[in-house]
Amino acid sequence: MAKQTAPVKKNQTITLTFEDLTHEGNGVGKIDGYPLFVPYGLPGEEAEVKVVKVNKNFGFGKLVEVRQASSERVEPPCDVYYKCGGCQLQHMSYAMQLDMKQNQVKNVMRKIAHMEQVPVHPTIGMKDPWRYRNKVQIPVGDKHGELITGFYQKRSHQIIDDMDTCVIQDDSNDRLVEAVRRIADRLGIKAYDEKQNRGVLRHIMVRTGRETNDAMIVIVTRTEKLPYQDKLIKELTETYPHIKSIVHNVNSQRTNVILGKKTKVIWGETYIYDTIGDIRFAISAKSFYQVNPPQTKVLYDKALEYAKLGANDIVVDAYCGIGTISLFLAQQAKKVYGIEVVPEAISDAKMNAKLNGITNTEFVVGEAEKIMPWWKAQGLRPDVIVVDPPRKGCEVEFLQAMIEMEPKRIVYVSCNPSTLARDLKILDEGGYETKEVQPVDMFPQTNHVETVALLTRI
Repeated sequence: MAKQTAPVKKNQTITLTFEDLTHEGNGVGKIDGYPLFVPYGLPGEEAEVKVVKVNKNFGFGKLVEVRQASSERVEPPCDVYYKCGGCQLQHMSYAMQLDMKQNQVKNVMRKIAHMEQVPVHPTIGMKDPWRYRNKVQIPVGDKHGELITGFYQKRSHQIIDDMDTCVIQDDSNDRLVEAVRRIADRLGIKAYDEKQNRGVLRHIMVRTGRETNDAMIVIVTRTEKLPYQDKLIKELTETYPHIKSIVHNVNSQRTNVILGKKTKVIWGETYIYDTIGDIRFAISAKSFYQVNPPQTKVLYDKALEYAKLGANDIVVDAYCGIGTISLFLAQQAKKVYGIEVVPEAISDAKMNAKLNGITNTEFVVGEAEKIMPWWKAQGLRPDVIVVDPPRKGCEVEFLQAMIEMEPKRIVYVSCNPSTLARDLKILDEGGYETKEVQPVDMFPQTNHVETVALLTRI
């Protein structure tokens, strides 16, 4: 039997018509039934494409020229969009982004969960899908003896040095990063050199309270000492009065991890504050806090609607983080139990409950798959379980523990449609029917989509 070969060769330039999009937002076109995946291609477009990689069953291409453009193609407002890779969808209209995300969820519901009949609603988008991120972490480098800041180029550790703004960041974060860089450069603070593992300044992180406008600056250095610390603080705080906290983080390790273990507040408060709905949150340098609070409110309102809580209902919130969903649920339920594996997050959750005068919550440190069976053995019978796991989804033991607790409803919040669909299938086999799925666009201009699913016990 003759060995099957691809109908295209590496470095060949071809004309391709795109038929579809991958879940990453790449265009898909076929040559004699052989699929080619091409970043920035849109369905219906005819383009000149250079083949860059050939595998047995599919290949990858690079867009050379669009000959016939889709009506959904738009000019990206970001000057470094095609270099950066932080966003993947700025070249397509926002309406198309929302459709793509709905289709992504529909596809996994069909292919992985085998639940074609379950309604997947249109994605809930933002009125203004720009400047929504409240947190930026940006690397610092050196060019001709001057400090530069910018995101890394795609698939590299090369800083994009001509980047002076990020169109999905809060613009005050942009200004504060630029201020730290400019002042540090003038004072002669050296950038960290990752190849040589020397120098000082590694990253600048800024967090802003969307509703309060409070700002926190985190300066990450390789060294224990932050040179010219007092001068840096004085210039920043005199120029930008909305700065409420300046934090020094030390990371002396040769690592891609941004923050080190040692964190010290060098000026102002330990926390800044923000509100989502009626709930106030204290945010520290290392707190996990949603980067898009307005859409977080949309997401949680949908989770609350699905939970259908009564005044006597007991709720378990697994993977509760700093208690964001828990505190929303607690406003309507009799009691909410939260579980989270990160001890600092549980401390934050307890503090946030206290901050809001909420007394009907109980937060526990531990792995959900271990705590749940123990609670069940103690006789805890929740009416509703809410889960919001990491990208890898839920452990099978945890899903089993949930099934055994027999809640009336399960509300599953997910940041990864594939693992959501996999877990819904397991829950379905355990006696829980998926009623509906609602995608929410938490990260416009990127290929990520958040979803909320409602399950009821059969």
